[in-house]
Amino acid sequence: MEQRELHTITCSLSRREIEQRMCNPNILGSFIKSYQPPNISDSFLPFLLFLCTLSPPLSLSPCFYRLEANTVAQRFSSPGYPKGYLPKSRCQWQIRASEDNAIFVTFPFFHIEDDCSDDFVSIYDSLSPDDSQAITEKCGQRPPSNPLAVTSSGNIMLINFITDSVVQRPGFEAEYKAIPKSKVKTCGGVLSENKGVFTSPLYPSFYPPSVDCKWTIKVTVGKKVRVKFTMFRMKEPGVDIRVCHKDYVDVMGTKYCGEMSSLDLTSETNVLDVSFHSDESFTDKGFSAIYSAFDPANPCPNKFACASGICIGEELQCDGWNDCGDMSDEMKCRCEEDQYSCDNGLCKPKLWVCDRVNDCGDWSDEKSCSCGENEWRCGDGLCMPQDVVCDQKMDCEDGSDEASCKTCKEFFKCMNAQCVNKVNAQCDRVNDCSDDSDEANCACGTRPYKLNRIVGGQNAELGEWPWQVSLHFLTYGHTCGASIISAKWLLSAAHCFVTNTVFIVLNHVASNWLSYSGMQDQYKQDGVERRAIKKIITNPDYNQMTFDYDVALLELSEPLKFTNTIQPICLPASSHVFPAGMSCWVTGWGALREGGSKAQLLQKAMVKIINDTVCNIVTEGQVTSRMLCSGFLAGGVDACQGDSGGPMVCFEESGKWFQAGIVSWGEGCARRNKPGVYSRVSKLVDWIKKETGI
Repeated sequence: MEQRELHTITCSLSRREIEQRMCNPNILGSFIKSYQPPNISDSFLPFLLFLCTLSPPLSLSPCFYRLEANTVAQRFSSPGYPKGYLPKSRCQWQIRASEDNAIFVTFPFFHIEDDCSDDFVSIYDSLSPDDSQAITEKCGQRPPSNPLAVTSSGNIMLINFITDSVVQRPGFEAEYKAIPKSKVKTCGGVLSENKGVFTSPLYPSFYPPSVDCKWTIKVTVGKKVRVKFTMFRMKEPGVDIRVCHKDYVDVMGTKYCGEMSSLDLTSETNVLDVSFHSDESFTDKGFSAIYSAFDPANPCPNKFACASGICIGEELQCDGWNDCGDMSDEMKCRCEEDQYSCDNGLCKPKLWVCDRVNDCGDWSDEKSCSCGENEWRCGDGLCMPQDVVCDQKMDCEDGSDEASCKTCKEFFKCMNAQCVNKVNAQCDRVNDCSDDSDEANCACGTRPYKLNRIVGGQNAELGEWPWQVSLHFLTYGHTCGASIISAKWLLSAAHCFVTNTVFIVLNHVASNWLSYSGMQDQYKQDGVERRAIKKIITNPDYNQMTFDYDVALLELSEPLKFTNTIQPICLPASSHVFPAGMSCWVTGWGALREGGSKAQLLQKAMVKIINDTVCNIVTEGQVTSRMLCSGFLAGGVDACQGDSGGPMVCFEESGKWFQAGIVSWGEGCARRNKPGVYSRVSKLVDWIKKETGI
């Protein structure tokens, strides 16, 4: 029987009979048996099953492999690796090991199309592509710090590689070996020390299917157990995280699953049982947890004890911010003289009253701030002076003060001069301009790598902020930060290059500076691109006294090569709105505390944009329209020395990151009521584009 005839037979089933990328094996088996084709082994059946999904039918020249795993690691790769795989590829690897072993597979390199509906790798805990025994299905790119690594529960594994996309990607390289089943199945036990660490099986690799573990933590009598999960990820298709009926961690009768950004639990006695369960299908990274014993009479020495068991600084209690995560630090508070008592019992700074932001959560801080005479009410309910209407400036965040006007100076202007009466139309994946110019030049603001969410972590992961640049001055090492805005241009702060110090001349000499892109660790150069600075352009209106117009452009001696860890950030349009209360991120290698030394690893901190009115008050009127405040009025999180010139970036619903600010100045670091002040990029973007031609 010819190969094409066999393929036609096996794929003669209707599409309705093909479910979840596989044909019905019983029906297909009867077809094969009735025709009795020669040289077709039972192990070839799974490959024929998923060939049935091909449309149109292809010639049966399969990309099919049978591998034997042993204790010595062996490798295989996708066809065409590393130059790139072809579209319409269908490949399968069947891996077997001896009966007393399981199979461990890791992917040192993994880069395929980011859309899993086009290209994907699916891995099964069987030799049949059955979703009830699927371990995982993945696409996209993964950094070296977060490789895909999976384990079977038994001595067989199936790996399918399916591509439809015409976009070529390098593909993957995989390493496989046999490991003892006892290593896969052994977990749990009694933990009797007063502190320690425990993890899901084989962490940080994916935990195996069909595993049950139980840890019994016993600490000194009279004390209790606190468990803090530093990493928690058990995501599975179609699972309601309120029920957690498949993979879960069970603590004190409550099941936890999904992806947690914060999980701290406290026992009722000195003994705590923690159970872990994974079913037959779909696994994930699992968890890593720290446990410790504490005295219930003094659970947080010199700190405030949250109801969840977290310990926070005493100064954070009743400061208006939900530092505990469960609001327990803001309950039963007696408001200070400089605080406002919300109707719901919370205390907020009086500076926030009538600032047009719902700080209390129940709008009580804004309830007696109705619009007066000669005021205009914006579409979102905010009040503005009447003369803001049709003044060619978008004063209302929703643009309603200019919506009925014939001019649209402050809205997005298309290349063909069309005005888009919409907030943040740029790069939002909607073609608002008739010439599509609002979606042009949007190859920016993306993070190629798939990254884990580390609970409470502040060290940046490799590739997490691919636009971040370290600027080194002479032999002084890291001095300022910058951001990549194109292959040849960096964005930084003018005060890094125009100073009143003895280096006033040296700082502005381009040859005295070097830029390092793709860097995470100041002491490691792997994957880092070093470039000399060709030209430094500081804004001509920069004021050394007030830090107004604190922006600089750096032209590189040669273009950067964009990689997984080196990417440009999106510049906002002049009309782009970053509303008060929006969570953004500031990054850099600056000092970890006021007066401290610079960081070796790239640091990240989440900050909130602060209302302009409040910003002006707390800075005693020192901010201009080219500046914005961000941080927390309670203090504790801020940029610091050495972060100057670095980016503050915000994530939009469109999936793009935009640079809202440039680290400029501040009073100290992370002081109460002294937020960081940033150069407002949207007010400087026209000058940036004029000088660079971007």
